[in-house]
Amino acid sequence: MFKRLVFRTTKHNRYSVTAIVGAILSEVNDIEILETKNVAEILQYPVTDTAVAFSFMTFDLDTVVEELRLLKSHGYTVIAGGPHTTALPFEMLKLGFDYVFLGDGEENIVRFLKGERPENRMFDGIKNRVDLNKFPPICEKKKLFMPIEISRGCPFDCGYCQTPMLAGKVVRHRDIEQIVEYEKISVKHGKTIARFITPNAFGYGSKNGVTPRPDIVDELLFKVKSTGVKEIYFGTFPSDVRPESVTDEMVKVVKKYVNHNYVVIGAQSGSNRILNLIRRGHTIEKVEEALEILAQNGFYAKVDFIFGFPFETKEDVEQTFNFIEKIVKKYNSKIHAHTFMPLPGTPLASVGPGILQDYHYKFLGQLAAKGILDGYWLKQEELAKKAAQNIKLKAGNSF
Repeated sequence: MFKRLVFRTTKHNRYSVTAIVGAILSEVNDIEILETKNVAEILQYPVTDTAVAFSFMTFDLDTVVEELRLLKSHGYTVIAGGPHTTALPFEMLKLGFDYVFLGDGEENIVRFLKGERPENRMFDGIKNRVDLNKFPPICEKKKLFMPIEISRGCPFDCGYCQTPMLAGKVVRHRDIEQIVEYEKISVKHGKTIARFITPNAFGYGSKNGVTPRPDIVDELLFKVKSTGVKEIYFGTFPSDVRPESVTDEMVKVVKKYVNHNYVVIGAQSGSNRILNLIRRGHTIEKVEEALEILAQNGFYAKVDFIFGFPFETKEDVEQTFNFIEKIVKKYNSKIHAHTFMPLPGTPLASVGPGILQDYHYKFLGQLAAKGILDGYWLKQEELAKKAAQNIKLKAGNSF
């Protein structure tokens, strides 16, 4: 049994670490939980009673491997979870991790800390999904707060996205009563801005996570408002909205409660050919229909687009540029730009990194100069290359 568990935290895993820490401390009382951004700090703790936990994305793997090598050379027990581990668990064991955690981690990390050790060194949170109501989305004991996760899972199969693999295709919702109780706790600690984690905000409460249930969302936001929160953000970061879930009734409900005049919509391309290839499940016509409904209700949209798919043609790109120009002019839309990143466990994992051409730089630069584009598309171009390289990192790099 370990006396302490140390989480290696980064800007990419702070939400997941908060949820896991909250789960542990709701079930296990006799363990010290620590978080650090500096691996050197971990070395001050005794090897015999300390376990170290990593949760990471594919583009973080090179750094993780260096730190893993250091920790293992000192004899620490090191465990791994998160998107990359869930996609490539055998590779992570070969790299030197002692145990790996796939999919949902809350129940399995508790089992690990209570002494369970599976023979194959894998804790499977894919076959055995957790009930969100069983575990807290925050950790009051350590004053770790974050936007409350209200739904987990996605029924779609978008070619670039790890969510269905990591969180499952069956959508699970946290009960309204629980959400309200955790908002009350957050408000008590001065956290008076309510934000939510969900793959599709306007799908909250529905059986499939897509079909809007305005009555349920109305109840949710009304009760959240009653907790004393000063601002509510619903359908904005760190969540967004599927265009199929935008209806006039839903938008009117949301408008009663929120403190923003925009909604984040996932479009990803202005080419129906590309939308079909990446398995988005909607057309550009459905996107425009959603923007029209939002505009009629006094909202504008921040629309997500992914650039640099290796299989897109110049015609596809021109269609996307034309669509962007149209929705900017007609609906006052803003654009959030991404560069395609191949991620393990996704249908498009093997197609190579996103590649931006001169015409991408020119067009996106013009939008940015006009103040209607944001996003980390330039940085993501470099991360895409790193992700493609790290997918190929196999046992040959093990210790």
